[in-house]
Formats: sequence, structure tokens, C-alpha cells
Amino acid sequence: MQQDLVPVIIFSKLPACFSINHSSRRQLVNTSFKSTTMKTLDKKVAIVTGAGSGIGQAIAELFASEGARVVVSDIDATHGESVVAAIKAKGGEAIFVKADTSMPGDSKALVEQTVKAFGGLHIAVNNAGIGGPQALTGEYPIDGWDKVIGINLSGVFYGMRYQLPAILTSGGGNVVNMASILGKVGTKFSAAYAAAKHGVIGLTEAAALEYADKNIRVNSIGPGYITTPLLTKNLNEAQMKALVGLHPMGRLGKSEEVAELALWLASDKASFVTGSYYNVDGGYLAQ
Repeated sequence: MQQDLVPVIIFSKLPACFSINHSSRRQLVNTSFKSTTMKTLDKKVAIVTGAGSGIGQAIAELFASEGARVVVSDIDATHGESVVAAIKAKGGEAIFVKADTSMPGDSKALVEQTVKAFGGLHIAVNNAGIGGPQALTGEYPIDGWDKVIGINLSGVFYGMRYQLPAILTSGGGNVVNMASILGKVGTKFSAAYAAAKHGVIGLTEAAALEYADKNIRVNSIGPGYITTPLLTKNLNEAQMKALVGLHPMGRLGKSEEVAELALWLASDKASFVTGSYYNVDGGYLAQ
């Protein structure tokens, strides 16, 4: 995950859905990915950005376990290659492509390398993102704003700009964009993050309408606060308890729970679903 601007952890200022998880690995069953039965994403080619850790990692590993040939993309080559190794160790197919989603050229090259390696593209998950600085809107650093918007919003557009033509050429498929609960509501001190995630939802809806009759579905996911080392290493016990208390279910989410929703949206089981936003937040937005 692109994370140059790791925010200072102040409980009241913590943006939702900022997931960094370099140490944990999704606990898959102790059997090989290879199977004689048809899997949910059998023979599909999928790109997952920000897949070196956290939510992106969980999605990449789950997609591979369901038969997809996965292109793990991240700005951090060490963690990205580690995810590929874990997938291959289970018998899955994956390659790593380093890319900075804020750079249009990187997004173009990512798609080109995917098509070259696997012959096409059917699924794209635009997950890479950062939290950015925390400050009053009237004091927000301009360079911080530009970086957050560049990765969290423009990066999603750059991705789709090159993914959609490739998916169209491959006969159709779908895109899943990672928004946030802060794509529906605001929060203090995170103007850039909230603005970017609101933008991702609007961008998703526009693209969904454009490609609905072209056999391409486009949807977005809005995670709430997800358990990662970013929280556990930087918040004390009282702060963690208070954060948990914001969720009616009485706990934080897991990366794997977000991945399961992404899998459903990417599969034929969601064949009549496009232009939709799905929050996975333990009831946070229902309050």
C-alpha cells in the first residue's frame, strides 16, 4: 500500500479504511489452491492495487484461492513479492508489478504487463490509498492535499482509464473501487481523505452507467475501521476500546471480511449489480 504520509495517530482524527498490515497474512486452509472443481474466479485475470498489505493483500490471496490469476501491485516491492510468494506456495498463480497509482504511466504499464503475462484482464480492484495529514481544512497543507487526491482519487481514475479498455477487449468483467465509510459521511481533520473517497463513489457511478451495456460492472466498497497494525501499534487500550464503541457490532472489522465482499462483487454471483456502494462497517453508517 502506498503510505508515504502515515498520519499521526490521534484517535479523534483517525481516517476510516486506512489499512496497513505488513505482518499478518490471511490464514487460508492448509490445502493447495489447485482443485478439480470449478472455482468462483476460475481462469479470470485480476489486478489488485495496494496488494502488499492489509485489505489488498487479503483480496489478492482470496482471489487466487478462488482460481484467479492475480497481478499483485504495490509501491512496496518487498511486501508485494512476499504476497506473490505466499500465493504461489499454495499453488496459485500470481506476479508482482510495482506501480505508483498516482502516476498515469504506471497505471498504463501495469495493465500492459498484465495483458502480456496472462493474455487479458477481467477484474480490477483499485485499492491503493493513503490516510494523509490531519489538519483543519483552513490549515490543510497543499502538498498533502495533492498527494491524497493524487493517490486516493486520481489513482482510481488512472487505473480505470487503462483497465476498462483492456477488460472490454477481454470480453467484459468488472471493477471494484475501494472507497470508505468516509465516502458517505465526513470527519474532522481529514478533508482530503473524505473528499477523495466521496469522489471515488461518484466516479464509480459514472463509469458504471457508461459501461453497463458493455458487459462491464463497476462497484465500490466502503470499509469502516479495520483492524491492522496501524491501530494496534499506535492506539492505547482506552483508545481502541472507544473506537470499537463506535461500531454497533462492538468490534472492528477484519481485512478478510472486506475481501469476501470484493470476491462476491467480482464474481458472476453479482451479475446484476453495478453502480452500487456497499459499506462493510459493523453498522457504523446506520447510526
